[in-house]
Amino acid sequence: MKGGKSKAESKKADAKLAVKKAPAKGAGKSAKAAKDPNKPKRPPSAFFVFMEQFRVDYKEKHPKNKSVSVVGKAAGEKWKSLSDAEKVPYVEKAEKRKRDYEKLMDAYNKKLAGEVPDEEEESDKSKSEVNDEDEDDDGSDEEEDDD
Repeated sequence: MKGGKSKAESKKADAKLAVKKAPAKGAGKSAKAAKDPNKPKRPPSAFFVFMEQFRVDYKEKHPKNKSVSVVGKAAGEKWKSLSDAEKVPYVEKAEKRKRDYEKLMDAYNKKLAGEVPDEEEESDKSKSEVNDEDEDDDGSDEEEDDD
């Protein structure tokens, strides 16, 4: 038969068209570890520091705009048009945030390693609140009625 496919050719074509099934979750070689919610977030780059302010300004000038992509494109164009001197404040803020992040990461890594960080960790309550509770427990600050 002219123009017909042989059995070997049709099997190759079928193999190319077959849908490969993904392995079950957790069965793969490189299953992702769960993210720690206590881990500090990475600091934003200078562009994203710029974007924080740009979004506010853009929304004031264009209150009816609801498209995120339009804001992003406008910010990208504006960032490219800025000179290096105009970018300096954003770069400095980004560097400061990076230094703060590095301090937080050092403390986080020490905590993971089981070491006590340099600064004492406090609970959510301030010292004054904790001291107030202690005084209430003693009864020294409470008014007493002996009538």
